[in-house]
Amino acid sequence: MTAEFAVALPSVVLLLALLLAGSAAGVTQLRVEEAARGGARALARGAEAGEVGDIVRRLAGETARSEVALDGEWLRVTVSGRVPGAVGALVPWALSATAWARAEDPGAAQQSAADGASRGAWLGI
Repeated sequence: MTAEFAVALPSVVLLLALLLAGSAAGVTQLRVEEAARGGARALARGAEAGEVGDIVRRLAGETARSEVALDGEWLRVTVSGRVPGAVGALVPWALSATAWARAEDPGAAQQSAADGASRGAWLGI
């Protein structure tokens, strides 16, 4: 009985580690998606790129990175992050999500984009 348990234990531990890593990746993906949506909503309302970066970090965690782009009246926020924890460090999963929003006031969105670009804060928050 003890020999069988000793043989099976590493398999059980490995399976448990994979399940925990998968659930951590799932939770991280949900947080990244919500951060992208929140950032796009704020950007559509006329928030500046720095504010969007703060919103993204608050929703997705301090290690999340965001990128903001303007395409006419459409605004795009792309958020990327890594899976936290020990297993996330061993398996370099980079998760990302993109959200598009239409500016509520197109003139304000273009002005916000011009302001952010002139300060160098528009891309890579």
